[in-house]
Amino acid sequence: MFDLPPQFNDQLSGQTAFAPLRVIDEKPSISVVGLGYVGAVSTACLSGLGHYVIGVDIDADKVDCIAGGKSPIHEQDLERLLREGVDNGLVTATTNLVQAVVDTDVTFVSVGTPTGPDGGCDHSYIEAAARAIGEGLKHKNGFHVVVMRCSIPPGVTMNFMAPIIEETSGKVAGLDFGVCFNPEFLREGVAVEDFYAPPKTVIGANDDRSAMIMTRIFEAVDEAPIVTSIETAEMVKYVDNVWHATKVCFANEVGRLCKPLGVDSHDVMDVFVQDTKLNLSSYYLKPGFAFGGSCLPKEVRAVAHIAKEAGVSLPMIESLGVSNTTHIARAIEMVRETGAKTVGVLGLAFKPGTDDLRESPILEVIAALNGEGVKVVVHDPAITPETPLAGQLAYVRHGSAGLKSLAADLPSMLRGDCSAVVEAADALIVTHANDLYRDAVANSGATPVIDLVRLKREAASRPNYNGIGW
Repeated sequence: MFDLPPQFNDQLSGQTAFAPLRVIDEKPSISVVGLGYVGAVSTACLSGLGHYVIGVDIDADKVDCIAGGKSPIHEQDLERLLREGVDNGLVTATTNLVQAVVDTDVTFVSVGTPTGPDGGCDHSYIEAAARAIGEGLKHKNGFHVVVMRCSIPPGVTMNFMAPIIEETSGKVAGLDFGVCFNPEFLREGVAVEDFYAPPKTVIGANDDRSAMIMTRIFEAVDEAPIVTSIETAEMVKYVDNVWHATKVCFANEVGRLCKPLGVDSHDVMDVFVQDTKLNLSSYYLKPGFAFGGSCLPKEVRAVAHIAKEAGVSLPMIESLGVSNTTHIARAIEMVRETGAKTVGVLGLAFKPGTDDLRESPILEVIAALNGEGVKVVVHDPAITPETPLAGQLAYVRHGSAGLKSLAADLPSMLRGDCSAVVEAADALIVTHANDLYRDAVANSGATPVIDLVRLKREAASRPNYNGIGW
């Protein structure tokens, strides 16, 4: 069992007066555990919204800084806000987390989650904080909300932190106290500005009361917070940061490619970012099937080839094809897992509304199954046995192995009636999202369905229904 830091052990020695030290005002009072970057900014900015805030840390120097209205870090406007908070009686600081929990309505947990020896997340500081929070809850009445703000793997809040608090306090999460996950999106250097004008406010909560309390805290800076599950909120924080890292790497690879070609990379990216319909938007950013078509695959290969010819290493761009092939392989494996002898495919072109088969990723799946002796029947509203393939075959002769290998067999696989595919199939693969295929799946009985496009959210609860990324 993890030993509490000495400061927390002192709190449990029986010398602490657990009666609340102040009367709770209309605004929820807040204790902030961990006075590092996020905690210090949160302490100052929450006090700026009129909340009484107690900063808590095991580092006495940080506590003294906050209590004296001084910033423990360099951050624009932070010291001014802390000084104003102290002068207005809204900011105090302590090493006594147990008492801070007793004295407040909400506890924000912003302790460190460093990388562990195995490369994963070290939970030891979370455990120490959770035990002290639980001890504080044991000595108070009333509903208290514990808000995790650290970057942690999905499930840690409810499967690790909450049980420790329950064990220590003897109380039940969701009934006697609330648990939330509220990721921060603060950029160093402009963190105060980001707090008061957030790109989004995400509140992960498993009970309505906690969600309402958190919404009330942030309503002054965001009238429409995103309320979701705790696990979704936990994952959002990781996905956001990985996406930012991806953007940095992408832009840097563009720069490395442009320079030897004599192209100004900043000019290129200045044009690139002006496209908010496709480039900087939600388009292409939903989990689904692999990319395909006449442009994306061949141009990823072309850029990789240009880089190779120029002697430039672009590992991120070069790995796009590998990632795409891995996704196709996963779809094939999902079909194999059904044990189906006859597989129906709903949607053949690389996207709906076209008869373009060039590098359609489902062709690679069909080719693999066909090569293993699985019978495949196919429907696509835009494609018939008479659809000419010669031109498309010539275009992809060095690209789409699936289309080349299926050229002779594909016409016999096609069916003009969607119901004929459903009736013949032991398992269905859906690659296009349209009402025809939604109805077909709804009427397919117990036939296993491999959904590569997420026809609709509620479909995921149906037996024998398996989405590729959900």
